Amino acid sequence: MRRVLLPHVISDAAPPAQAVLRELRGLSMGTSWSVWLAADAGTDLASLQRGLQQQLDDVVAQMSHWQADSDLGRYNRAPAGSRHVLPPAFFDVLMFALEVAQASGGAYNPCAGALVNLWGFGPTGRYDEAGFTAPTPARLAAACASLQQLTLAADQATRSVCQPAAVQLDLSAVAKGYGVDRLAYYLQAQGHQHYLVEVGGELRGAGVKPDGQPWWVALEQPPATGAQEVAPSPIVLALHGLAVATSGDYRRYFEQDGQRYAHTIDPRSGWPISNALASVTVIHPHCMAADAWSTALTVLGPQAGLQLAEQQGLAARMLCRQADGSFSETLSSAFSSMLDR
Repeated sequence: MRRVLLPHVISDAAPPAQAVLRELRGLSMGTSWSVWLAADAGTDLASLQRGLQQQLDDVVAQMSHWQADSDLGRYNRAPAGSRHVLPPAFFDVLMFALEVAQASGGAYNPCAGALVNLWGFGPTGRYDEAGFTAPTPARLAAACASLQQLTLAADQATRSVCQPAAVQLDLSAVAKGYGVDRLAYYLQAQGHQHYLVEVGGELRGAGVKPDGQPWWVALEQPPATGAQEVAPSPIVLALHGLAVATSGDYRRYFEQDGQRYAHTIDPRSGWPISNALASVTVIHPHCMAADAWSTALTVLGPQAGLQLAEQQGLAARMLCRQADGSFSETLSSAFSSMLDR
């Protein structure tokens, strides 16, 4: 039976009287983006398309660890002891990421790019390239020791950050969500209040469709990997003033010598997660927050993750693989309070 999630606050603002459903699409961040818009027939879609694409191009130019000439790429190559004035957006996203790192006890850490690279999930030395082998425990221990010792000194007044010693920033667990928010901010600045934005499966919605219905979206379910796996009953969400992001162990992984390694790395141990969590979904007003928190909760696991979700007031859903092939479902209080009973 399908379950329904409803936001606590619902605006009564109606779409334009002659609004029709418009759709815009593009490519960015190694994936696709989409915007569905309740707008009148006179909307300049070509100009809107260019503006939306520019928002994501700016995020990539500042925060991509896949492009050597991005602001992040230059920071990662900078000499030890240097200080760098960052673009405002880059600085703000990094500061938020560091807040989540502190609150999660290091379960999420934007400075853990070296570990991500060692496991072949970075831009070079990929796990899917010939000759790749999993890192040795000694290399992981050395990388973790360096990570624990570093201090990333930031100056709010000048929006500057030091490069203590070969720190490799990786904002992939937050930048895509921020990109979703950027698209939403741009639409609002152009006078559009009724839209659904998506980048690589992460979404944010506001207002309603031309027919007055909310933007209904189905929460992502992990795919079945065996004949006996039984998924929990599906959940649909009225994405009205909310964003949603899901982290899953099925997204990217590789197998070597009979061992399966997920792409989500625990910065505290240096190893890919192995806590049986199949997916974590977080609902939040901001997609950047939903993105980062879903990663942090995934690393923490079902017990510690739920505890942190309750402490932070996060609406979180955790699906854990069971020995019999089924999934157990754990919901935070904030998530359960949105269920239409």
